[in-house]
Amino acid sequence: MDDPSSALLWVREKLEYFRYPNLSVYPHLFHGVFTRNGGYSEVPYHSLNISYAVGDAPDYVTANLNRIRASIGANRLVFMNQSHGADILVLRKDQTERLDGIPSADAIITDVPLIALMVQLAECQGVILFDPKKNVLAKVHCGWRGNVQNILERVVIRMKKDFGCVESNLLAGISPSLGPCCGEFVSHRDIFPDGFSRFRVRENYFDLWAISRWQLENAGLRRGHIEVAGICTRCRSDLFYSYRGEGKTGRFGAVAMLTPTLQKI
Repeated sequence: MDDPSSALLWVREKLEYFRYPNLSVYPHLFHGVFTRNGGYSEVPYHSLNISYAVGDAPDYVTANLNRIRASIGANRLVFMNQSHGADILVLRKDQTERLDGIPSADAIITDVPLIALMVQLAECQGVILFDPKKNVLAKVHCGWRGNVQNILERVVIRMKKDFGCVESNLLAGISPSLGPCCGEFVSHRDIFPDGFSRFRVRENYFDLWAISRWQLENAGLRRGHIEVAGICTRCRSDLFYSYRGEGKTGRFGAVAMLTPTLQKI
């Protein structure tokens, strides 16, 4: 999906979502980056806002979340209180049964089918990591702070440690997010490590997609296993919420879920 024209746009129960071509071949994985369209929220959150934390009416948010969950057939939709940190939540079967409330983390890993993992986005990246051999799935919220902390490598290490995943087997998808066209960081000398300078595309502008790809490759993923949506959320605020472009706005959902092999999603 480096070229937006290669992105797979699907419509399910009148909800629009994008899928990654390489990941779409696996019948035991559902994944989708839902657009902002098809929900109940009113301006400025119109319409499929999935965050309770931005000022939207809670009833609208609940209805939007329920619509996504029902459309994909999930038993449960799990999302996080995202803090731009590097905390990782691991959900096994007994842990999902005890999970109460909204956990604070920026990544979730699970091997439990029909538990839909969701990150809330308005400029940051929602990254899928999937091991088709071990049938293990991770969903990561990664903004520039996540890149600075290298949360992607941390998640790969945790998948190896807790589930025995092999880095070269992992596949990744990087969602629509802030592109190099709009990725301006005037204070980059204060907030970015020196190694990020190679990803500066012009004065004060950085390619965060390339940074994430680089970090995933350094973590052991094969280059051909990493798909980048290549869609800038600020440029395409007709499809996705954009904090930089809109200010007060909603959050769109990037969702992934393991499914029973015979279930057609």
